[in-house]
Amino acid sequence: MFGFVLRRVGVAIPTILVIITIAFFMMRAAPGGPFDLERPMPEETRQILLANYGMDQPLWRQYLDYMGDLARGDLGPSLKLRDKQVNEIIAEGFPVSATIGLFSMLLAITLGSFLGSVAALRQNTAGDFSVMTFAMVGISIPPFVMGPILALVFGLYLGLVPTGGLDPRYGMTPDRLILPIITLALPQIAIIARLMRASMIEVIRSNYIRTARAKGMSAHAVIFRHALRSAVLPLVSYLGPASAAVISGSLVIERVFQLPGIGKHFVDAALQRDYTVVMGVVIIYATLIIVLNLLADLLYGVLSPKVKYE
Repeated sequence: MFGFVLRRVGVAIPTILVIITIAFFMMRAAPGGPFDLERPMPEETRQILLANYGMDQPLWRQYLDYMGDLARGDLGPSLKLRDKQVNEIIAEGFPVSATIGLFSMLLAITLGSFLGSVAALRQNTAGDFSVMTFAMVGISIPPFVMGPILALVFGLYLGLVPTGGLDPRYGMTPDRLILPIITLALPQIAIIARLMRASMIEVIRSNYIRTARAKGMSAHAVIFRHALRSAVLPLVSYLGPASAAVISGSLVIERVFQLPGIGKHFVDAALQRDYTVVMGVVIIYATLIIVLNLLADLLYGVLSPKVKYE
């Protein structure tokens, strides 16, 4: 396993470098710039700003300077937020994004696995059809549509929870996070329920499950001791892509619910051409996705003795 991890890390490092390089040059190639305002500023002022941030240098020189700072762990200053370092922005916003993402994944895995198992064990019944209908609706409606609908119904019409933002006194409170978490989790609950249903149906029809039942083992023991361990394997394989979907979905959700996570900063920075903030968020997200995929592969090996780390 140690050798497998080393090889994956060896692949991950150049992958991240390629992502950083592509993002760096794509941002510079986009129309507009961080100092392009509705009212043009004097050319002297513009040149001073460019010189202060090293943007008067050739593009290849800017890239080398950025990579040198990055090697020291310095993501640079924000080009739009005065006196703010990108490290500070990410340190302030990451706890919000991590909290939403973590609880969304926990909710999706728990509820999706339960619904999928129930549908498989009650195949072709009203319960099965209900779960599959819910799954189709959850997959069909994207989070940026579901978010405003939930905020409108439960926030404005029913007044049960706030529609967005953090509590100015207590910060991240459950009543302000529940709608973003549910919105982000719903598509994943639907997908996981479908995966779990298909996997569980295949497992309960396998020979070793028939043998366990023939030996007189109770249905409860057959499901929890044998069937679930095998049925969950496709779900583990999906955790890496699911984590990536939750991470990318949080970019929009934080904007919809006005949460100060790094996703909101990313959207604002992209619109304002704040190059350094965009780069910092891209690096964080790329690293998270690679690490989460590695953890999913390792967990798969733990659950399935047949898997060999080669």
